[in-house]
Amino acid sequence: VQLVESGGGLVHTGGSLRLSCATSGLTFDYYTMGWFRQGPGKEREAVSCISNSDGLTYYGDSVRGRFTISSDNAKNTVYLEMNNLKPEDTAVYYCAASTMAIVLNTPEWYEHWGQGTQVTVSS
Repeated sequence: VQLVESGGGLVHTGGSLRLSCATSGLTFDYYTMGWFRQGPGKEREAVSCISNSDGLTYYGDSVRGRFTISSDNAKNTVYLEMNNLKPEDTAVYYCAASTMAIVLNTPEWYEHWGQGTQVTVSS
């Protein structure tokens, strides 16, 4: 199983980025996919998750209304559209996959992880 994130970078406050996570080696339709982030000196936190089996989603309080998660089952890829970015969004963003067919916001339930992509928002 491989998860490869892309799309991170440096943006100014108020800018936008779109992260992608291309997967291989798993039955994408049956997985729950999550985006997590870990900022400097902080614990890893759930940003957003989506169940590919039923489309249900989860958003963390700090990103709800600004970020949108989506899945393209034909491409085995999950996306995170991030708008109105703030300096506190600065973190390494990780894509993760869980065999649990429900939306989960705790990293312990995710078996597979990508290498992470850096997002830096300047003020």
